[in-house]
Amino acid sequence: MPPLSVPSRREALGLLSAGIALGLGACSKPSEELVPYVVAPERLLPGVPVRYATALSLGGWARGVHAIAVDGRPIKIEGNPLHPGSRGATDVFAEAAILDLYDPDRSRTVTERVNGIASWDMVGRALAVPLAQARRAKGEGFRLLTGHVTSPTLLHQIASLLQAMPEAVWHVHEPLNDAAALRGAELAFGRPLRALPDPGRAETILCIGADPLGPSPDQIRFSRALMDRRRDSARFGRIYVAETALTQTGIKADARYALHPHHAGALLAALSNHLGAALPAPDLPPEAARFAAAAASDLRGAEGRALVLVGDALPPELHALGHWINGRLKAPITYTVPLDVAGDRAPADLATLAADLDAGAVSCLAILDCNPAHTAPADLAFAEKIGRAGFSLHAGLHGDETAGATHWHLPLAHALESWSDLRALDGTASLVQPLVRPLYGGRSAHEILSLLAGEPATAGYDIVRATWHDQGGGNFEGWWRRALHDGVIPDSAAAPVEPGAARLPSLPASPNAGFAIELRADPCLYDGRYANNAWLQECPKPVSKQVWGNALALSEGEAARRGLKAGDVVTLGLGGRQVEVLVAVESGVAEGAGALTLGYGRPRAGAIGNGVGADGYSLATTAAPRLLSGVNLAKTDRRGNVLRTQTYTQIEGETRKLFRQIALVDLAQAAPKGSGAGQPSLLDPWRGDADGHAWAMVIDTHACIGCNACVVACQSENNVPVVGPEEIARGRMMHWLRVDLYDSGTPDAVRAGFQPVPCMHCEHAPCEPVCPVAASVHDGEGLNLQVYNRCVGTRFCEANCPYKVRRFNFFGYADGQPYATMGAESIKAQHNPNVTVRARGVMEKCTYCIQRIANERQASERDGRPMDPVVTACQSACPTRAITFGDLAKSGDPILALRRDPRHYALMEELNTRPRTTYLADLHAPNPDLGGRT
Repeated sequence: MPPLSVPSRREALGLLSAGIALGLGACSKPSEELVPYVVAPERLLPGVPVRYATALSLGGWARGVHAIAVDGRPIKIEGNPLHPGSRGATDVFAEAAILDLYDPDRSRTVTERVNGIASWDMVGRALAVPLAQARRAKGEGFRLLTGHVTSPTLLHQIASLLQAMPEAVWHVHEPLNDAAALRGAELAFGRPLRALPDPGRAETILCIGADPLGPSPDQIRFSRALMDRRRDSARFGRIYVAETALTQTGIKADARYALHPHHAGALLAALSNHLGAALPAPDLPPEAARFAAAAASDLRGAEGRALVLVGDALPPELHALGHWINGRLKAPITYTVPLDVAGDRAPADLATLAADLDAGAVSCLAILDCNPAHTAPADLAFAEKIGRAGFSLHAGLHGDETAGATHWHLPLAHALESWSDLRALDGTASLVQPLVRPLYGGRSAHEILSLLAGEPATAGYDIVRATWHDQGGGNFEGWWRRALHDGVIPDSAAAPVEPGAARLPSLPASPNAGFAIELRADPCLYDGRYANNAWLQECPKPVSKQVWGNALALSEGEAARRGLKAGDVVTLGLGGRQVEVLVAVESGVAEGAGALTLGYGRPRAGAIGNGVGADGYSLATTAAPRLLSGVNLAKTDRRGNVLRTQTYTQIEGETRKLFRQIALVDLAQAAPKGSGAGQPSLLDPWRGDADGHAWAMVIDTHACIGCNACVVACQSENNVPVVGPEEIARGRMMHWLRVDLYDSGTPDAVRAGFQPVPCMHCEHAPCEPVCPVAASVHDGEGLNLQVYNRCVGTRFCEANCPYKVRRFNFFGYADGQPYATMGAESIKAQHNPNVTVRARGVMEKCTYCIQRIANERQASERDGRPMDPVVTACQSACPTRAITFGDLAKSGDPILALRRDPRHYALMEELNTRPRTTYLADLHAPNPDLGGRT
């Protein structure tokens, strides 16, 4: 933040006169020439949002979305209910994609490493010579490196390129991939198959090192199906989780065990023996053996409705054993043949490319939309080897680490600026359509690949249409418009195959002894591709609540044995490589192991992401990209600050009252708890909702997986500013909605749950009577409003709010004093025009998306009909539909039934604030053989 000081008398008078002059100038005409529409664009109504169905990629896989634009400006992302990968919801990455579109650090021009700024014509001429040589040699020496590709059009282009140059090689590098799972399927079934589990039919689930509710392309689909089933108490089932450190799935588990990753194979072997495998008896700790026996008993009893999931960090042999177990259990899994191949050519891996570069066999290297210089295993030293190619170019959204290592860098168009197509995990294809022309002159991957193929310049639109030209019978145009409208291509899912009986694999030798670290996907930055996204840097991690960085998670016991405390800086060493990282002491971490998320420590991410956190990739190896053994941990004499939005606080006896938890066996005896409306009060009695509506919200804490999609959706919808790490360190944040984590267990036996906390919109709101200027008021529909132009910044309302949901603009975070590049003109284009951008000195908070209520009211009055249901931003984003918003004054509204649910309760109802935001208790089914929920 810029330093602030008290102005002198002279300066104060100068500011006053300048303000008067500006005020008078605001009444005059602007100096620029204004040109109105002569012929308005078709279907464009000023100020009216327009939705476009498209798809966004994560790890190459599609999540169908609706992109919302106002006056030609994309401002918001919501889920497409017709798409199997999103089902109408989003994740944090989809919500934050809109900010990436407007990122001022995006590449704006073609650049050459020596001469700097260049042009597309110049790179075309430079590329002509090595391409001509490669064609004469039938592609020998030509290498194409991409991320994971599911686009049918891009795969067709790659296949055509390889057909024209048969000696060329296509390589794929995706840092967080399912390579171990595919190889495990090949060991089990004799061919690589992709498994798609159905948690909607699996009532007993065991996860070993797997986090299906955590960050992944399948998070939305899996969590929605799981929670839809668990809403039926007769099919509630039980979830077992064995993992190195606490995850979102571990928090939702009914039985959890903190498992050292070296024991994962032994646990699977013990489980297999309970199912008749007759493997050598594994050496398991007694508690782990007890956990395996309890899980095996439940799994056997739910044959046909049982499922075992193995984490991607574990070796292929353990995945193969998981397939064998699922075969014995008749698990509800659909197997498909991978569709991500280019004709009959499967891609080679990154290690093969590194070897070719070492051997001097690469004359022309093209890297398309991936960043191996940062994400490649450290033992490959890939950034150095890129320079050994005779000619190299990189196409990407940013001038990242790989862009700095190649001869040429080409700006890539964003997914919201380009035409393409993508497949979901089940194979369903979707068309990707642009909402705006490229802001910075980038080109799509299809157009760049066309350039590499030496073809005439062709628009991405024409390239994609050519892929699907034989669809729709004799009415291709009608089929095309319907596919664009719906966001899915009908009957395009992969056909299921019968895998046959799984073979029992030979188990690998136990890893080397010593300290182990599991490298994980970061729940906010994923693999690091979102490092320059300020919304995601400031989004709290679901479990640790850390922002603006990562830290090595250790258990209390492990930290005590090593003489470490939270905030200590340690050096991690492996294979001659070292990295320094902060220590975070957390519950639920296995002894002798730790966990570190990936995606940080980047030197060329951009103004937001440069130098934030520690680079976990610098320790990864080709043989063990995600699971490190024998790591040397040494304490330094320095300390740092683990920035969190929620600190660890022990409150004796209060957790069970603040966060209600009910065992499934006790549900029949449970009774709904009200909001305190029957208690006596000295305040004036609530006189009802004079305008005919009574807005309220119910949040199901059992369905909440803590993913933070609601938090980022609220930030996008309501122009919530970013404050930066310095302000977070002072205890300041601006999110209107937070997700609290409560744990009523112990550090070794976690019993935790998530509780989203927006404004309570209390009927007896403590914030209202203390405001001296009536900026905090109630309206006739039960909403607690904040009138921004009345607020004088006393902060009395914030002090008097027991829920601590009010946020104060200590600086002009969105108005004159933004963090880093967040004040750029391009960022302002993302702002929702229906929501005021708040100035310094103003209090703000959740409004129940009042702008959406107003829009629906206006539409109903215009059409002469009752108001349709209003969907808030947080509600629309939630993958599990944990949030329900409705009208208590409307007969038959679903929210009325939820308030009568036996699990219903109000947060701190004893205060008699009578909140309109209430909750449903967390529900769990502990195994009595394990002594309750662990």
